[in-house]
Amino acid sequence: MDERQQNTNTQERTGASEEQSVRDQDIPEGAVEIPVEIVGEEEQKPAENQGSEEQAEDKEEHKPSYEELEQETENLRKAMDALRKATDEEVRDIRLRNLAEIENFKKRLNREHGEHLKYAAENVMKDLIPSLDNLELAITYGSKDEACKGLLQGVEMTRKLLLDAVAKHGLERVGKEGDAFDPALHEAIGTESREDLPPDSIARVMQGGYSLQGRIIRPAKVMVNKR
Repeated sequence: MDERQQNTNTQERTGASEEQSVRDQDIPEGAVEIPVEIVGEEEQKPAENQGSEEQAEDKEEHKPSYEELEQETENLRKAMDALRKATDEEVRDIRLRNLAEIENFKKRLNREHGEHLKYAAENVMKDLIPSLDNLELAITYGSKDEACKGLLQGVEMTRKLLLDAVAKHGLERVGKEGDAFDPALHEAIGTESREDLPPDSIARVMQGGYSLQGRIIRPAKVMVNKR
């Protein structure tokens, strides 16, 4: 019995010595041994619960109030009203532009129709002008012969009636001796010198011109007075 106890004591002393030796080898000189405390799951749970409670409190702190929600609703309503107003104004502008374009189109059609009616007889008038020229030449050269005086009266009456008829459709004769020369109405084919007329005036009309509704369809061929 004493031997067993002695062996046990010897083994305990040997194990303690070996453990002390290992500790002496692992721990460097001057190091301080710090006790390590192992935290169990029971101690960690309160910390986790505390973190969850703090997050819940933060959420409660950021929860918007009734006044904030009401203000946000008012802001959204104003934004919708502004958008609706802008849309209505845009639709109104488009409508007004379309109406203006339609009105301009109507005016253009009326103007073109009026011009068409105004100058519809232009081709007919151009065909009648040579006849007027021939009647005028007959009067000019026939007046030099006494035997043609009776005939000339009939020619002059015919010419006058024809001029009156075409005048109702807007055809007028252009070019007369003594008128100031106008390049827009007259075509100069030469010059003459006449003391009884001012300079740059029409000295003689070689061929009469005609205008239809104020638009020249044939300029008058004239001689310009140069002194």
